[in-house]
Amino acid sequence: MTAPLPGGSLPASRRHPDVPRPTRAAVNALRYAAPALAAYAAVRLTGLAVLWAWAHAEGVGVWQTVASDWDANWYLGIADQGYARELGTTYDTNNLAFFPLYPVLVKAIAAFTPGSRATVGLVLAVAFSFVAAWGVFAVGERLYGRRVGVLLTVLWGAFPVAAVQWMGYTESLFTAFVAWSLYAVLRGDWLWAGSLAALSGLTRPTGVALAAAVSLTALLSLRRGFRGRALAGALLAPLGWLLYVGWVGLRLGRWDGYFAVQKLWHNELDGGVETLRIVRQLLFYDSDPELYLVMVTLVMAACAALFGLCLRRRQPLPLLVFSGVLLVIVLGSGGVYFPRARFLLPGFPLLLPLALYVAGLKWTRAALFVTAAVLGSAYCSGYMLLVWPSAP
Repeated sequence: MTAPLPGGSLPASRRHPDVPRPTRAAVNALRYAAPALAAYAAVRLTGLAVLWAWAHAEGVGVWQTVASDWDANWYLGIADQGYARELGTTYDTNNLAFFPLYPVLVKAIAAFTPGSRATVGLVLAVAFSFVAAWGVFAVGERLYGRRVGVLLTVLWGAFPVAAVQWMGYTESLFTAFVAWSLYAVLRGDWLWAGSLAALSGLTRPTGVALAAAVSLTALLSLRRGFRGRALAGALLAPLGWLLYVGWVGLRLGRWDGYFAVQKLWHNELDGGVETLRIVRQLLFYDSDPELYLVMVTLVMAACAALFGLCLRRRQPLPLLVFSGVLLVIVLGSGGVYFPRARFLLPGFPLLLPLALYVAGLKWTRAALFVTAAVLGSAYCSGYMLLVWPSAP
């Protein structure tokens, strides 16, 4: 008897003998994940309702905020006009810092669908948020069972800056690649893992963290005997990131072109010196620190602490490598401070210790914990979009 993935009970062949086996497996897997996806939808709709009510009270429109402001505007600009051809000298203006897969998808789909590119971008983000939520559930369920999988999905949807999951941003698309690539690694599906990691490297700079996780795990698996698929997965994983970085270098006529662009966005690894300086300033010297920056600081501190718990619980190696490299990139960067909570959003494995803790609580306490997380996320997200004056 073959169970659908992830999980399932009855063999689909007895119920749908005329449906192709891969289709049956996908339908059964989706049905099995339905409670997690429904819970995720409820969490995000709660956040959207709070945001809409808050914006209505302030006399502010929600559409532009979620569809075409800040980074969404950069991606729409790339979809409309393409990439810059010169490095330039002006800070925070070169769009080569933004990776290409999302704007390419927006442009391609908008070419044969009604509505604006902003609409297409937002619809894509929402759609991929459910693909990501399904992948988050699949990882949690495979490691610790269905209850933990559902709770992990809910907690990811209730991340303090989870509003960007339903904005014209790349976090949903990127997390979808991360979740399903890590799930493929856990199953030993190396070609899928490497291919999805390669696509993540065309989506966000932190795709290098997923590439490291997949490649290292695949190469270590070769100690148990040579397998061509594992080697192919290891080689595929960093390909997307390397291709884009190499293309930027060719476009600008210098081998370090991509890193020169990042310098113009103040993004350089400095070992965390700038991060510690800002944290010290916010917590010890600023008499009236900005609430949003305090929240960002607390999110980073919580993620670092959760990573310690992940190490203690001996999470599978690919999850630890991805989360660890992601934290090094985000905390060790000397770049802008305020978006760092958003940069950590794809690091859902960091939430596994929380999901396990809540799963062990009595129903009433678990409900209170989840309710507090959802309402807290709704408030933080609303504050981020309607009060904080800069980008999320």
